[in-house]
Amino acid sequence: MATRYWVVSLPVQNSASSLWNRLQDQISKHSFDTPLYRFNVPNLRVGTLDSLLSLSDDLVKSNSFVEGVSHKIRRQIEELERVSGVESNALTVDGVPVDSYLTRFVWDEAKYPTMAPLREVVDSIHGQVTKIEDDLKVRVAEYNNVRSQLNAINRKQSGSLAVRDLSNLVKPEDMITTEHLVTLLAIVPKYSQKDWLASYETLTNFVVPRSSKKLYEDNEYALYTVILFHRVADNFRTSARERGFQIRDFEYSPEAQESRKQELEKLMQDQERLRSSLLQWCYTSYGEVFSSWMHFCAVRVFVESILRYGLPPSFLACVLAPSVRSEKKVRSILEGLCDSANSSYWKNDDEVGGGMAGLAGDTDGHPYVCFTINLV
Repeated sequence: MATRYWVVSLPVQNSASSLWNRLQDQISKHSFDTPLYRFNVPNLRVGTLDSLLSLSDDLVKSNSFVEGVSHKIRRQIEELERVSGVESNALTVDGVPVDSYLTRFVWDEAKYPTMAPLREVVDSIHGQVTKIEDDLKVRVAEYNNVRSQLNAINRKQSGSLAVRDLSNLVKPEDMITTEHLVTLLAIVPKYSQKDWLASYETLTNFVVPRSSKKLYEDNEYALYTVILFHRVADNFRTSARERGFQIRDFEYSPEAQESRKQELEKLMQDQERLRSSLLQWCYTSYGEVFSSWMHFCAVRVFVESILRYGLPPSFLACVLAPSVRSEKKVRSILEGLCDSANSSYWKNDDEVGGGMAGLAGDTDGHPYVCFTINLV
């Protein structure tokens, strides 16, 4: 599938069918690797020249906006598929692959009546895409909020012992608490364990001898318990800190542990539900935005062709997908199918700055209307 297309219109001198045949013949002879398709632009309502000029000023900016939303949704789909590890699905418009929709474009008369003023059609497209973009922002924010909560929990569970949640490392039997005794949890640097074992009994009075037990060890620290009298706990914390040992505040609670487990499970379920829902929404919305974009392109071709070639509308619109190495040849073919005097005029104008080239929103300075559609 090509990912970069040109939408082109050529002025018709005699008949569109004969011009189409000449274009097909030239492409097949000199650039046979360039796919070529008709782009079916309906007879839209022209309005006044002033209205077309005013509309042309907005078309390029509006096109960039619609194209940007299309790419934003596509990137979101790619990210969701990557995170979930699912195989990428082909992007479609009403079940039709996007490249096929583009190359076989048919105007949706029911959605965009051709007799409606062009400004009304453009505003309708812009409004629909704006609504989809706003909806995307809300849905992505909701999904990212759950992901952030899960990431925070995972960091607590997978970080070093100095910061991670200890509840899944400590069993009820590890914590001995009575009227007079308390069990503290010490975070000992991995390479200071001998020092800990040799000194913890003397860090303060009333430490139960040989009460320290190692529960867990990671790359940086080891987790030890120590039993002592309640009344010396603060003194022990101070002395331990001075020796480079950290005493973590911890209270074993089966209820709290169960609550955290349930919270984690709910967040994981919420994340999967939101991810699946967002992905499905993105697939559908991408199709809607892409369809809107192609209708917008049809309006743009229509407006720019009239401003370029005059009234009544008489032009041939087509879609090409030239390779990079074929671009120069295809440009030459397209130029050759334009009126020779017109071609010369645009060449000269381009050489002196291309002032007229911007009239129809086409800053390339060619004697024909042309703009690029990037699918990715």
